[in-house]
Amino acid sequence: MNKVYRMRAVAASLSLVGLLGGCGAGVTLQVTPADAGSGPAVEAWTTTGDKTRLLARETGLAFGGARPLPFTIEVDANRRYQTMAGFGASITDASAWLIQRRMSPAQREALLRELFGRGENGIGFDFTRLTIGASDFSRHHYSFDDRPAGESDMNLAHFSIEPNRAEVLPVVKQALAINPQLRVMASPWSAPGWMKTTDSLIKGSLRPDRYDAFSRYLVRYVEAYAAEGVPIFALTVQNEPHFEPVDYPGMRVDSAARAVLIGQHLGPLLERKAMKVQIIDWDHNWDEPQAPMTVLADPVARPYVAGVGWHCYVSESLLPNQTVVHEAHPDKDTWLTECSGGEWKPVWSERLPWTVRHLIIGATRGWARGVQMWNLALDENHGPHLGGCRDCRGVVTIDSRTGEVTRNLEYYAFAHASKFVRPGAHRIESTAAAGEIETVAFQNTDGSIALVALNSTTAQRRFSVRFKGRSFDYTLPRESVATFVWHG
Repeated sequence: MNKVYRMRAVAASLSLVGLLGGCGAGVTLQVTPADAGSGPAVEAWTTTGDKTRLLARETGLAFGGARPLPFTIEVDANRRYQTMAGFGASITDASAWLIQRRMSPAQREALLRELFGRGENGIGFDFTRLTIGASDFSRHHYSFDDRPAGESDMNLAHFSIEPNRAEVLPVVKQALAINPQLRVMASPWSAPGWMKTTDSLIKGSLRPDRYDAFSRYLVRYVEAYAAEGVPIFALTVQNEPHFEPVDYPGMRVDSAARAVLIGQHLGPLLERKAMKVQIIDWDHNWDEPQAPMTVLADPVARPYVAGVGWHCYVSESLLPNQTVVHEAHPDKDTWLTECSGGEWKPVWSERLPWTVRHLIIGATRGWARGVQMWNLALDENHGPHLGGCRDCRGVVTIDSRTGEVTRNLEYYAFAHASKFVRPGAHRIESTAAAGEIETVAFQNTDGSIALVALNSTTAQRRFSVRFKGRSFDYTLPRESVATFVWHG
């Protein structure tokens, strides 16, 4: 079934101080003497489900020596977990076309600096994904080596990344110029039709006698992008390999086939070429942990697999399967490579907490080193697209007539992590507050701590945060998220 249908106050007084780089109304916390601390200063950013505060900045908090409240979050930087690569979203064909063709140069520069830049006005996306050929979010269906029906091209004589030159490559290059630390992964939605049982980009499986050609096709893609100054750090061999969509490119590659493809073809080819490109298996939903486990159980394929990628398009109750696979194979990285928002869940007070709980907190507590949404940008009609999802939502919406930008709830949910968690940060230990305030914490390489706290209940919650024997208190509005930053 198509993924679309599978998914279907504050105690201290506040005063407005202006805008934070287009991110929403900024606020300053007026701290009373009873709240003032003598320890490290704390900054806080809050987004509320009623949209009255959007990444609103607060100052004036500090750690003190007062006894913490009954609801207390303990943060312990001595207990470290995975190293983070970053947060972000996919630069799909649709996203690139809108950014490159429907925005003025000034609008484009401003948006990309906001999405991929640091500093006051940037939210610091460090992780993105490209499609190797078309997805449903393309204006036409193509591969990089299309041939007429009945023809093949075993030597890849007709291979070309020309379809990406007008929009995708310029946007990715500009993003890399803004953020040289940006990690770019790539996934095919389909092999060229002549490599498949259907002789078409639509439906079908990869023919066993084309495993070698498909491996060379993927390597040619990586080499072509490297020649353009875009390093691809990781590949998956197939997006959603257990799903065959009926109206956009897709391809079934079951676990046994992926083990052969990786272990006997793609892995050895990358090794012979001394290419430092990681292979991430699965790239599909939380409900089939046995699928990547089968590949990782193969003694030939396993050494070539660097990690496992996950999508969110089934019940969130199955998210713990990330941890199941990690605990069985702790030497393999975990990634959340795709999740989409959409108009099937338009209410901020419902979807903002869901996104933070499962993608920012749950996925990283489930060992994800990187987490990203699906489309970076879509237009006012949820496109352009050809087949597939008809009401997906981008991280931002770009008006295709004016180039104006609307920042969606996914923008704010992800900014609560991406703006403050740098590549190389470690996830560290943090507790929940009586099960009502959910959290995740990170320590950056400069020693700073970023704590994300979520109140998904329908009432405000006051709690303490304790670190190294000191604490501060905070009241988080209902259905809201806050990020606290301090130097340890």
